[in-house]
Amino acid sequence: MTVNFRYAQEKIKLQRTRLQLIKDVSKEGGGGLSTNQEFRDAGAEEWGGTAVRGDFERDYEEREELTIERIQEMLEKRQFKELKDELENNMYPVDLADILEDVNEKQLVLIFRLLVKEEAAETFSYMNSDLREVLIGALTDSELEEVMEEMYLDDTVDVLEEMPANVVDRLLMVTNEEKRMQINQLLQYPEDSAGSVMNVDYIALNKEMTVEDAILKIRQVGLNRETIYTCYVTENRKLIGMVSVKDLLMAEDSMQIEDIMETNVIHVDTHEDREEVAKVFNKYDFLAIPVVDREERLVGIVTFDDAMDVMQEEHTEDMAKMAAIMPTDDSYFNTSAFSHAKSRISWLLFLMLSATVSGSIITHYQETFKLYPLLVSFIPMLTGTGGNCGSQSSTLMIRGLALDEIKFKDIFKVIFKEFRIALLVSVVLALVNGLRIYIQYGDLQIAIVIGLALVIIVILSKFIGCTLPLAAEHIGLDPALMAAPLISTIVDICSILIYFQIATVLLHISA
Repeated sequence: MTVNFRYAQEKIKLQRTRLQLIKDVSKEGGGGLSTNQEFRDAGAEEWGGTAVRGDFERDYEEREELTIERIQEMLEKRQFKELKDELENNMYPVDLADILEDVNEKQLVLIFRLLVKEEAAETFSYMNSDLREVLIGALTDSELEEVMEEMYLDDTVDVLEEMPANVVDRLLMVTNEEKRMQINQLLQYPEDSAGSVMNVDYIALNKEMTVEDAILKIRQVGLNRETIYTCYVTENRKLIGMVSVKDLLMAEDSMQIEDIMETNVIHVDTHEDREEVAKVFNKYDFLAIPVVDREERLVGIVTFDDAMDVMQEEHTEDMAKMAAIMPTDDSYFNTSAFSHAKSRISWLLFLMLSATVSGSIITHYQETFKLYPLLVSFIPMLTGTGGNCGSQSSTLMIRGLALDEIKFKDIFKVIFKEFRIALLVSVVLALVNGLRIYIQYGDLQIAIVIGLALVIIVILSKFIGCTLPLAAEHIGLDPALMAAPLISTIVDICSILIYFQIATVLLHISA
């Protein structure tokens, strides 16, 4: 009996690959491995030689020991080989990018050149725009070409979007033609769409393939793909199914992909809002989501790390709006004082001018002050309580809308619930304040006025706080705009008006 020696060799390699895949998957409990560190080549090419990699065996405590002080000390002693080994074995790219912010330009370039190509590209993608500009100016064209070659496409697009035009021109000049075409295609998608954050580096399989063929293909092309844990089945470029590495490992070698693939594939459109894509990740706990065009053709994938970046950016933007600040893409220290002031002044002017309405109402009730000067001392307490109650409700609504827990159709259910909450809260506040005022001032009439005003103000502020974000969402505005500063200003005006109306009626004072 003759044996095909090459076939036997391939079978042995395949079994080794499957054992390694099982080992890596079992380490993570079946999923969740970092998409930026999957299956690194054990003999990755360095910029200055060859090194053995051990990414999955790194110990976190070891990495913590490599501080900025120790790195600078090794540079001063010219211990480049030792530092190279330390950076390789005891430092993750994201941590190194943070450390590099505290070194001078000469040290930055020197440290960067000690990194292997793959590590250098990943560290580059985590850097802030200022550090990238410094490096781009210091590196040669061949070094830049190696960095661009190793970077994933979505990271490359992110970098290019932050760079000045002259820097972008240089980066594109050292990028190969195929990648340049892919970059231009991604840049054509709207900024907040799924197409702008997707990656075209995915693994596509054919339904007629056997499991053995599929694993061999993963071995051949997997190193250059951002994720290999989910593979997509296409027919004439149309998405018809998906299969996970777990499915491949558990199936027989001779089985066809068609027999084990999942045909009910959740996907998103290229023009889908990227925040909606992030919500899909949050709902289904995916590692990656396929992106299709209008003809249902698979054009890319959005990976979990990109979805996390989107969620962080959206939350940062919402936090800024909730604090009455115009959102900015730069970090706090990278934004100039003038830019900070510019992002804040418009809302502050609007809120300040809006607050003059409260002053006009107070002026209208001057006669009430003359007869009962004590009434003035309760204004801050009433407006502050009303503003706090409104802010509580609006914050919960904004969070509920962001998580898709609350919809505009639930508005009457929300109002009824907030009314019951307001009733309970206001009665307690009214009784405590009424009792305090009666003990402190011995005036039952004032105590009743304050107690009744508190009940109405709390109920009204809860109503305003829960309805404005829902209304904003319904008409296409960002609900985060209806946050604490705006709610407080509106509630202040209403609180003062209600307070003095109750006071003039119960105390029989003509306004």
